[in-house]
Amino acid sequence: MQIKLTFLGASQGVTGSRFRIEANGVRFLVDCGLYQERQFQSRNWDPFPVPPQSLDAVLLTHAHLDHCGLLPKLVREGFNGPIYCTSATADLAEIILLDSAKLQEQDAEYKKRRHEREGRKGPYPEIPLYTTEDAEAVKPLFSPVSYDNPVEIGPGIEASFHDAGHVLGSAMIQVKVRQDGEERKILFSGDIGRWGKPILRDPSTFEEADYVLVESTYGDRLFNKSINMADELTDVVVSTVAAGGNIVIPSFALERAQEILYYLNEALQDKRIPQLLVFVDSPMAVNITDVFEEHPYLFDKEMVQLLHEKRSPFDFPGLTLVRTIDQSKAINYIKGSIIVIAGSGMCTGGRIKYHLVTNITRPESTILFVGYQAEGTLGRRIVEGEKEVRILGQQYPVKAKVVQLHGFSGHADRDMLLRWLSALKSPPRRVFVVHGEEKSARSFADFVAEQTGWQTSVPAYGDEVILD
Repeated sequence: MQIKLTFLGASQGVTGSRFRIEANGVRFLVDCGLYQERQFQSRNWDPFPVPPQSLDAVLLTHAHLDHCGLLPKLVREGFNGPIYCTSATADLAEIILLDSAKLQEQDAEYKKRRHEREGRKGPYPEIPLYTTEDAEAVKPLFSPVSYDNPVEIGPGIEASFHDAGHVLGSAMIQVKVRQDGEERKILFSGDIGRWGKPILRDPSTFEEADYVLVESTYGDRLFNKSINMADELTDVVVSTVAAGGNIVIPSFALERAQEILYYLNEALQDKRIPQLLVFVDSPMAVNITDVFEEHPYLFDKEMVQLLHEKRSPFDFPGLTLVRTIDQSKAINYIKGSIIVIAGSGMCTGGRIKYHLVTNITRPESTILFVGYQAEGTLGRRIVEGEKEVRILGQQYPVKAKVVQLHGFSGHADRDMLLRWLSALKSPPRRVFVVHGEEKSARSFADFVAEQTGWQTSVPAYGDEVILD
């Protein structure tokens, strides 16, 4: 039995998920994600470590950019095999990749004009990483699969997808490899969701696996289980309205925006917050919300009941789904307190930057972060308390109130991750801790080893291991 596993991303870092498996003459990737941490972004431009045309398939856990965002580059450079994922992931990834491509094109053009004004050249060519045409070329390769139904990847290799409870259509992937009468099970956690979250069902668990790759985004911390997210959000809204400011929420278009709407809808129906104008200022988030409504079979019982009672969180009084640039610009002229939900979630691009420019110098406004902020991103710098930040080429003092609510995270915390691993009835041969900053990953690896006695490790970028 010989299986080669190579760690090509999300190794001692959170983003850029990409793992290669070679077995039985078959070579495939699990995920092909974009790097979003500033210190790793140059890797997005690096040549792929193997010729893309030599890959037989890609298995995609879910549609977040750090898991699917390099697919257009992979396809442009020669990959033409199937991309296996759930139907919802395929629908969402099409939207997210096209949006990413447009941002790549816009950022390249903006950088070019700015560098011309400043008389300098950027660190990378003033061309987009990939184009909308490249993103559109990915669509025909999506090969949707259903949860729990195995698909054959090659001789003696099959993969099955299981609900991860992280975002709509997200999956944990179990790969089975058979050689010489033996079988090995390799389990890729993808991003593990949280038990008891709204809208989606709880994460799947597994009773056996020989090798496990487990995420560790929050592997070094615990969430406050006593916090009620509706209460937390209500407090922020009420206090900001009393101060006469706006609530600006940088949000990922996938899942987080829909979850915020869920809680706002609940608070409004309970009359715990005043009737406010709420803007989802992200064409991508609007399109993704449409996809949610097309896949109600993925919802949990509570969400299904809301839809049955015609109390959808995606359609309540005061809610405006903003599509055009003119509509977006008009938001800044509204008098009185409003709520603006806009992408990107880490403030690395998109319309959120313009709303930050309008509000970040206003002490009465609140910048509300509801998701993980990767190291080196604008969002991380604001959350960590920098007094002045650069937005759209200019420096702005941070005078707005900055709040971060971890309870909205779609990731499991340390104890939830251990709960997921502990469902295994026998020790795996090895646990690889990935998808976490180095400190978080090492902390969680040590914690798992102490609690279980299992062999754990934190692979580095480019590491290769033989699974026997």
